[in-house]
Amino acid sequence: MNATVTSHIFDVDQNNFEAEVLQASLDTPVLVDFWATWCGPCKSLGPMLEKLANEYNGAFRLGKVDVDKNQDLAGVFGIRSIPTVMLVKDGQILDGFAGALPEGQLREFLSRHLQPLDGAADEAPEQALPESPEQAINRLQQAMAAEPERAELKLDLAIALAQAGQASAAETELNALPAHLATDARAVRLRNQLDLARSLEGAPALETLQHRVQANPQDWEAHDLLGVRLLLGNDPGAGLEHWLLLLEKARDWNEGHAKKRLLAAFNTLDDAELVSRYRRRMASLLF
Repeated sequence: MNATVTSHIFDVDQNNFEAEVLQASLDTPVLVDFWATWCGPCKSLGPMLEKLANEYNGAFRLGKVDVDKNQDLAGVFGIRSIPTVMLVKDGQILDGFAGALPEGQLREFLSRHLQPLDGAADEAPEQALPESPEQAINRLQQAMAAEPERAELKLDLAIALAQAGQASAAETELNALPAHLATDARAVRLRNQLDLARSLEGAPALETLQHRVQANPQDWEAHDLLGVRLLLGNDPGAGLEHWLLLLEKARDWNEGHAKKRLLAAFNTLDDAELVSRYRRRMASLLF
């Protein structure tokens, strides 16, 4: 499938990504389509996206990324399946979806961001107190006993167990997930969190790692482990900063470990704004 290049549709690669996607999105939103020639669903989604890009006549631009030719770029965005589409606005990922949506859903997706809303939003209802992980575990175990055929409850339980600090039990539930849930975004996120937590087994305490970094700014191992502790603690942004520093100052350390850590870290976070900001900074260092 060859992209139909017009003023509203263009090919994206590592050379023009910064200027044509990140910088250009400060003025006009850019819809980025990750596709490949061998991808069947891409062959139906691509022409619909191109049709809508021309129909919208400049309300957004459509950037086409051939993942086979731009594997590093796809890796920066954490692309796990294609087609995947992301809307970039003001230099950040605003929204996205995976899979070939029908045209009606595509129009609905675009209208959420590229057309003004009708009327004022209803006042949000008062929020209930959040459920503790322990309460969630109890509720989910009761639900599973009542409805054992609902496999998605296993994933909910795995997440609750991890939040309660029961990593081994959480991993057991993850490993028991059926195939269609094992690749769910939440399951992937949790598995990455557990993998990162495993790297801290036997690692020094937070304060010790901070002292090591202060004493020797080139103690890359301390930077790496400190990044993990901060990411899984209460300061993920500070953790990401340590891997960005590694990427900038010691990119080849431990066989490119910093890039691998950043990509894994992005998959553990559900803060889209934070992930978008640090993906941009990672991309600027790589490209």
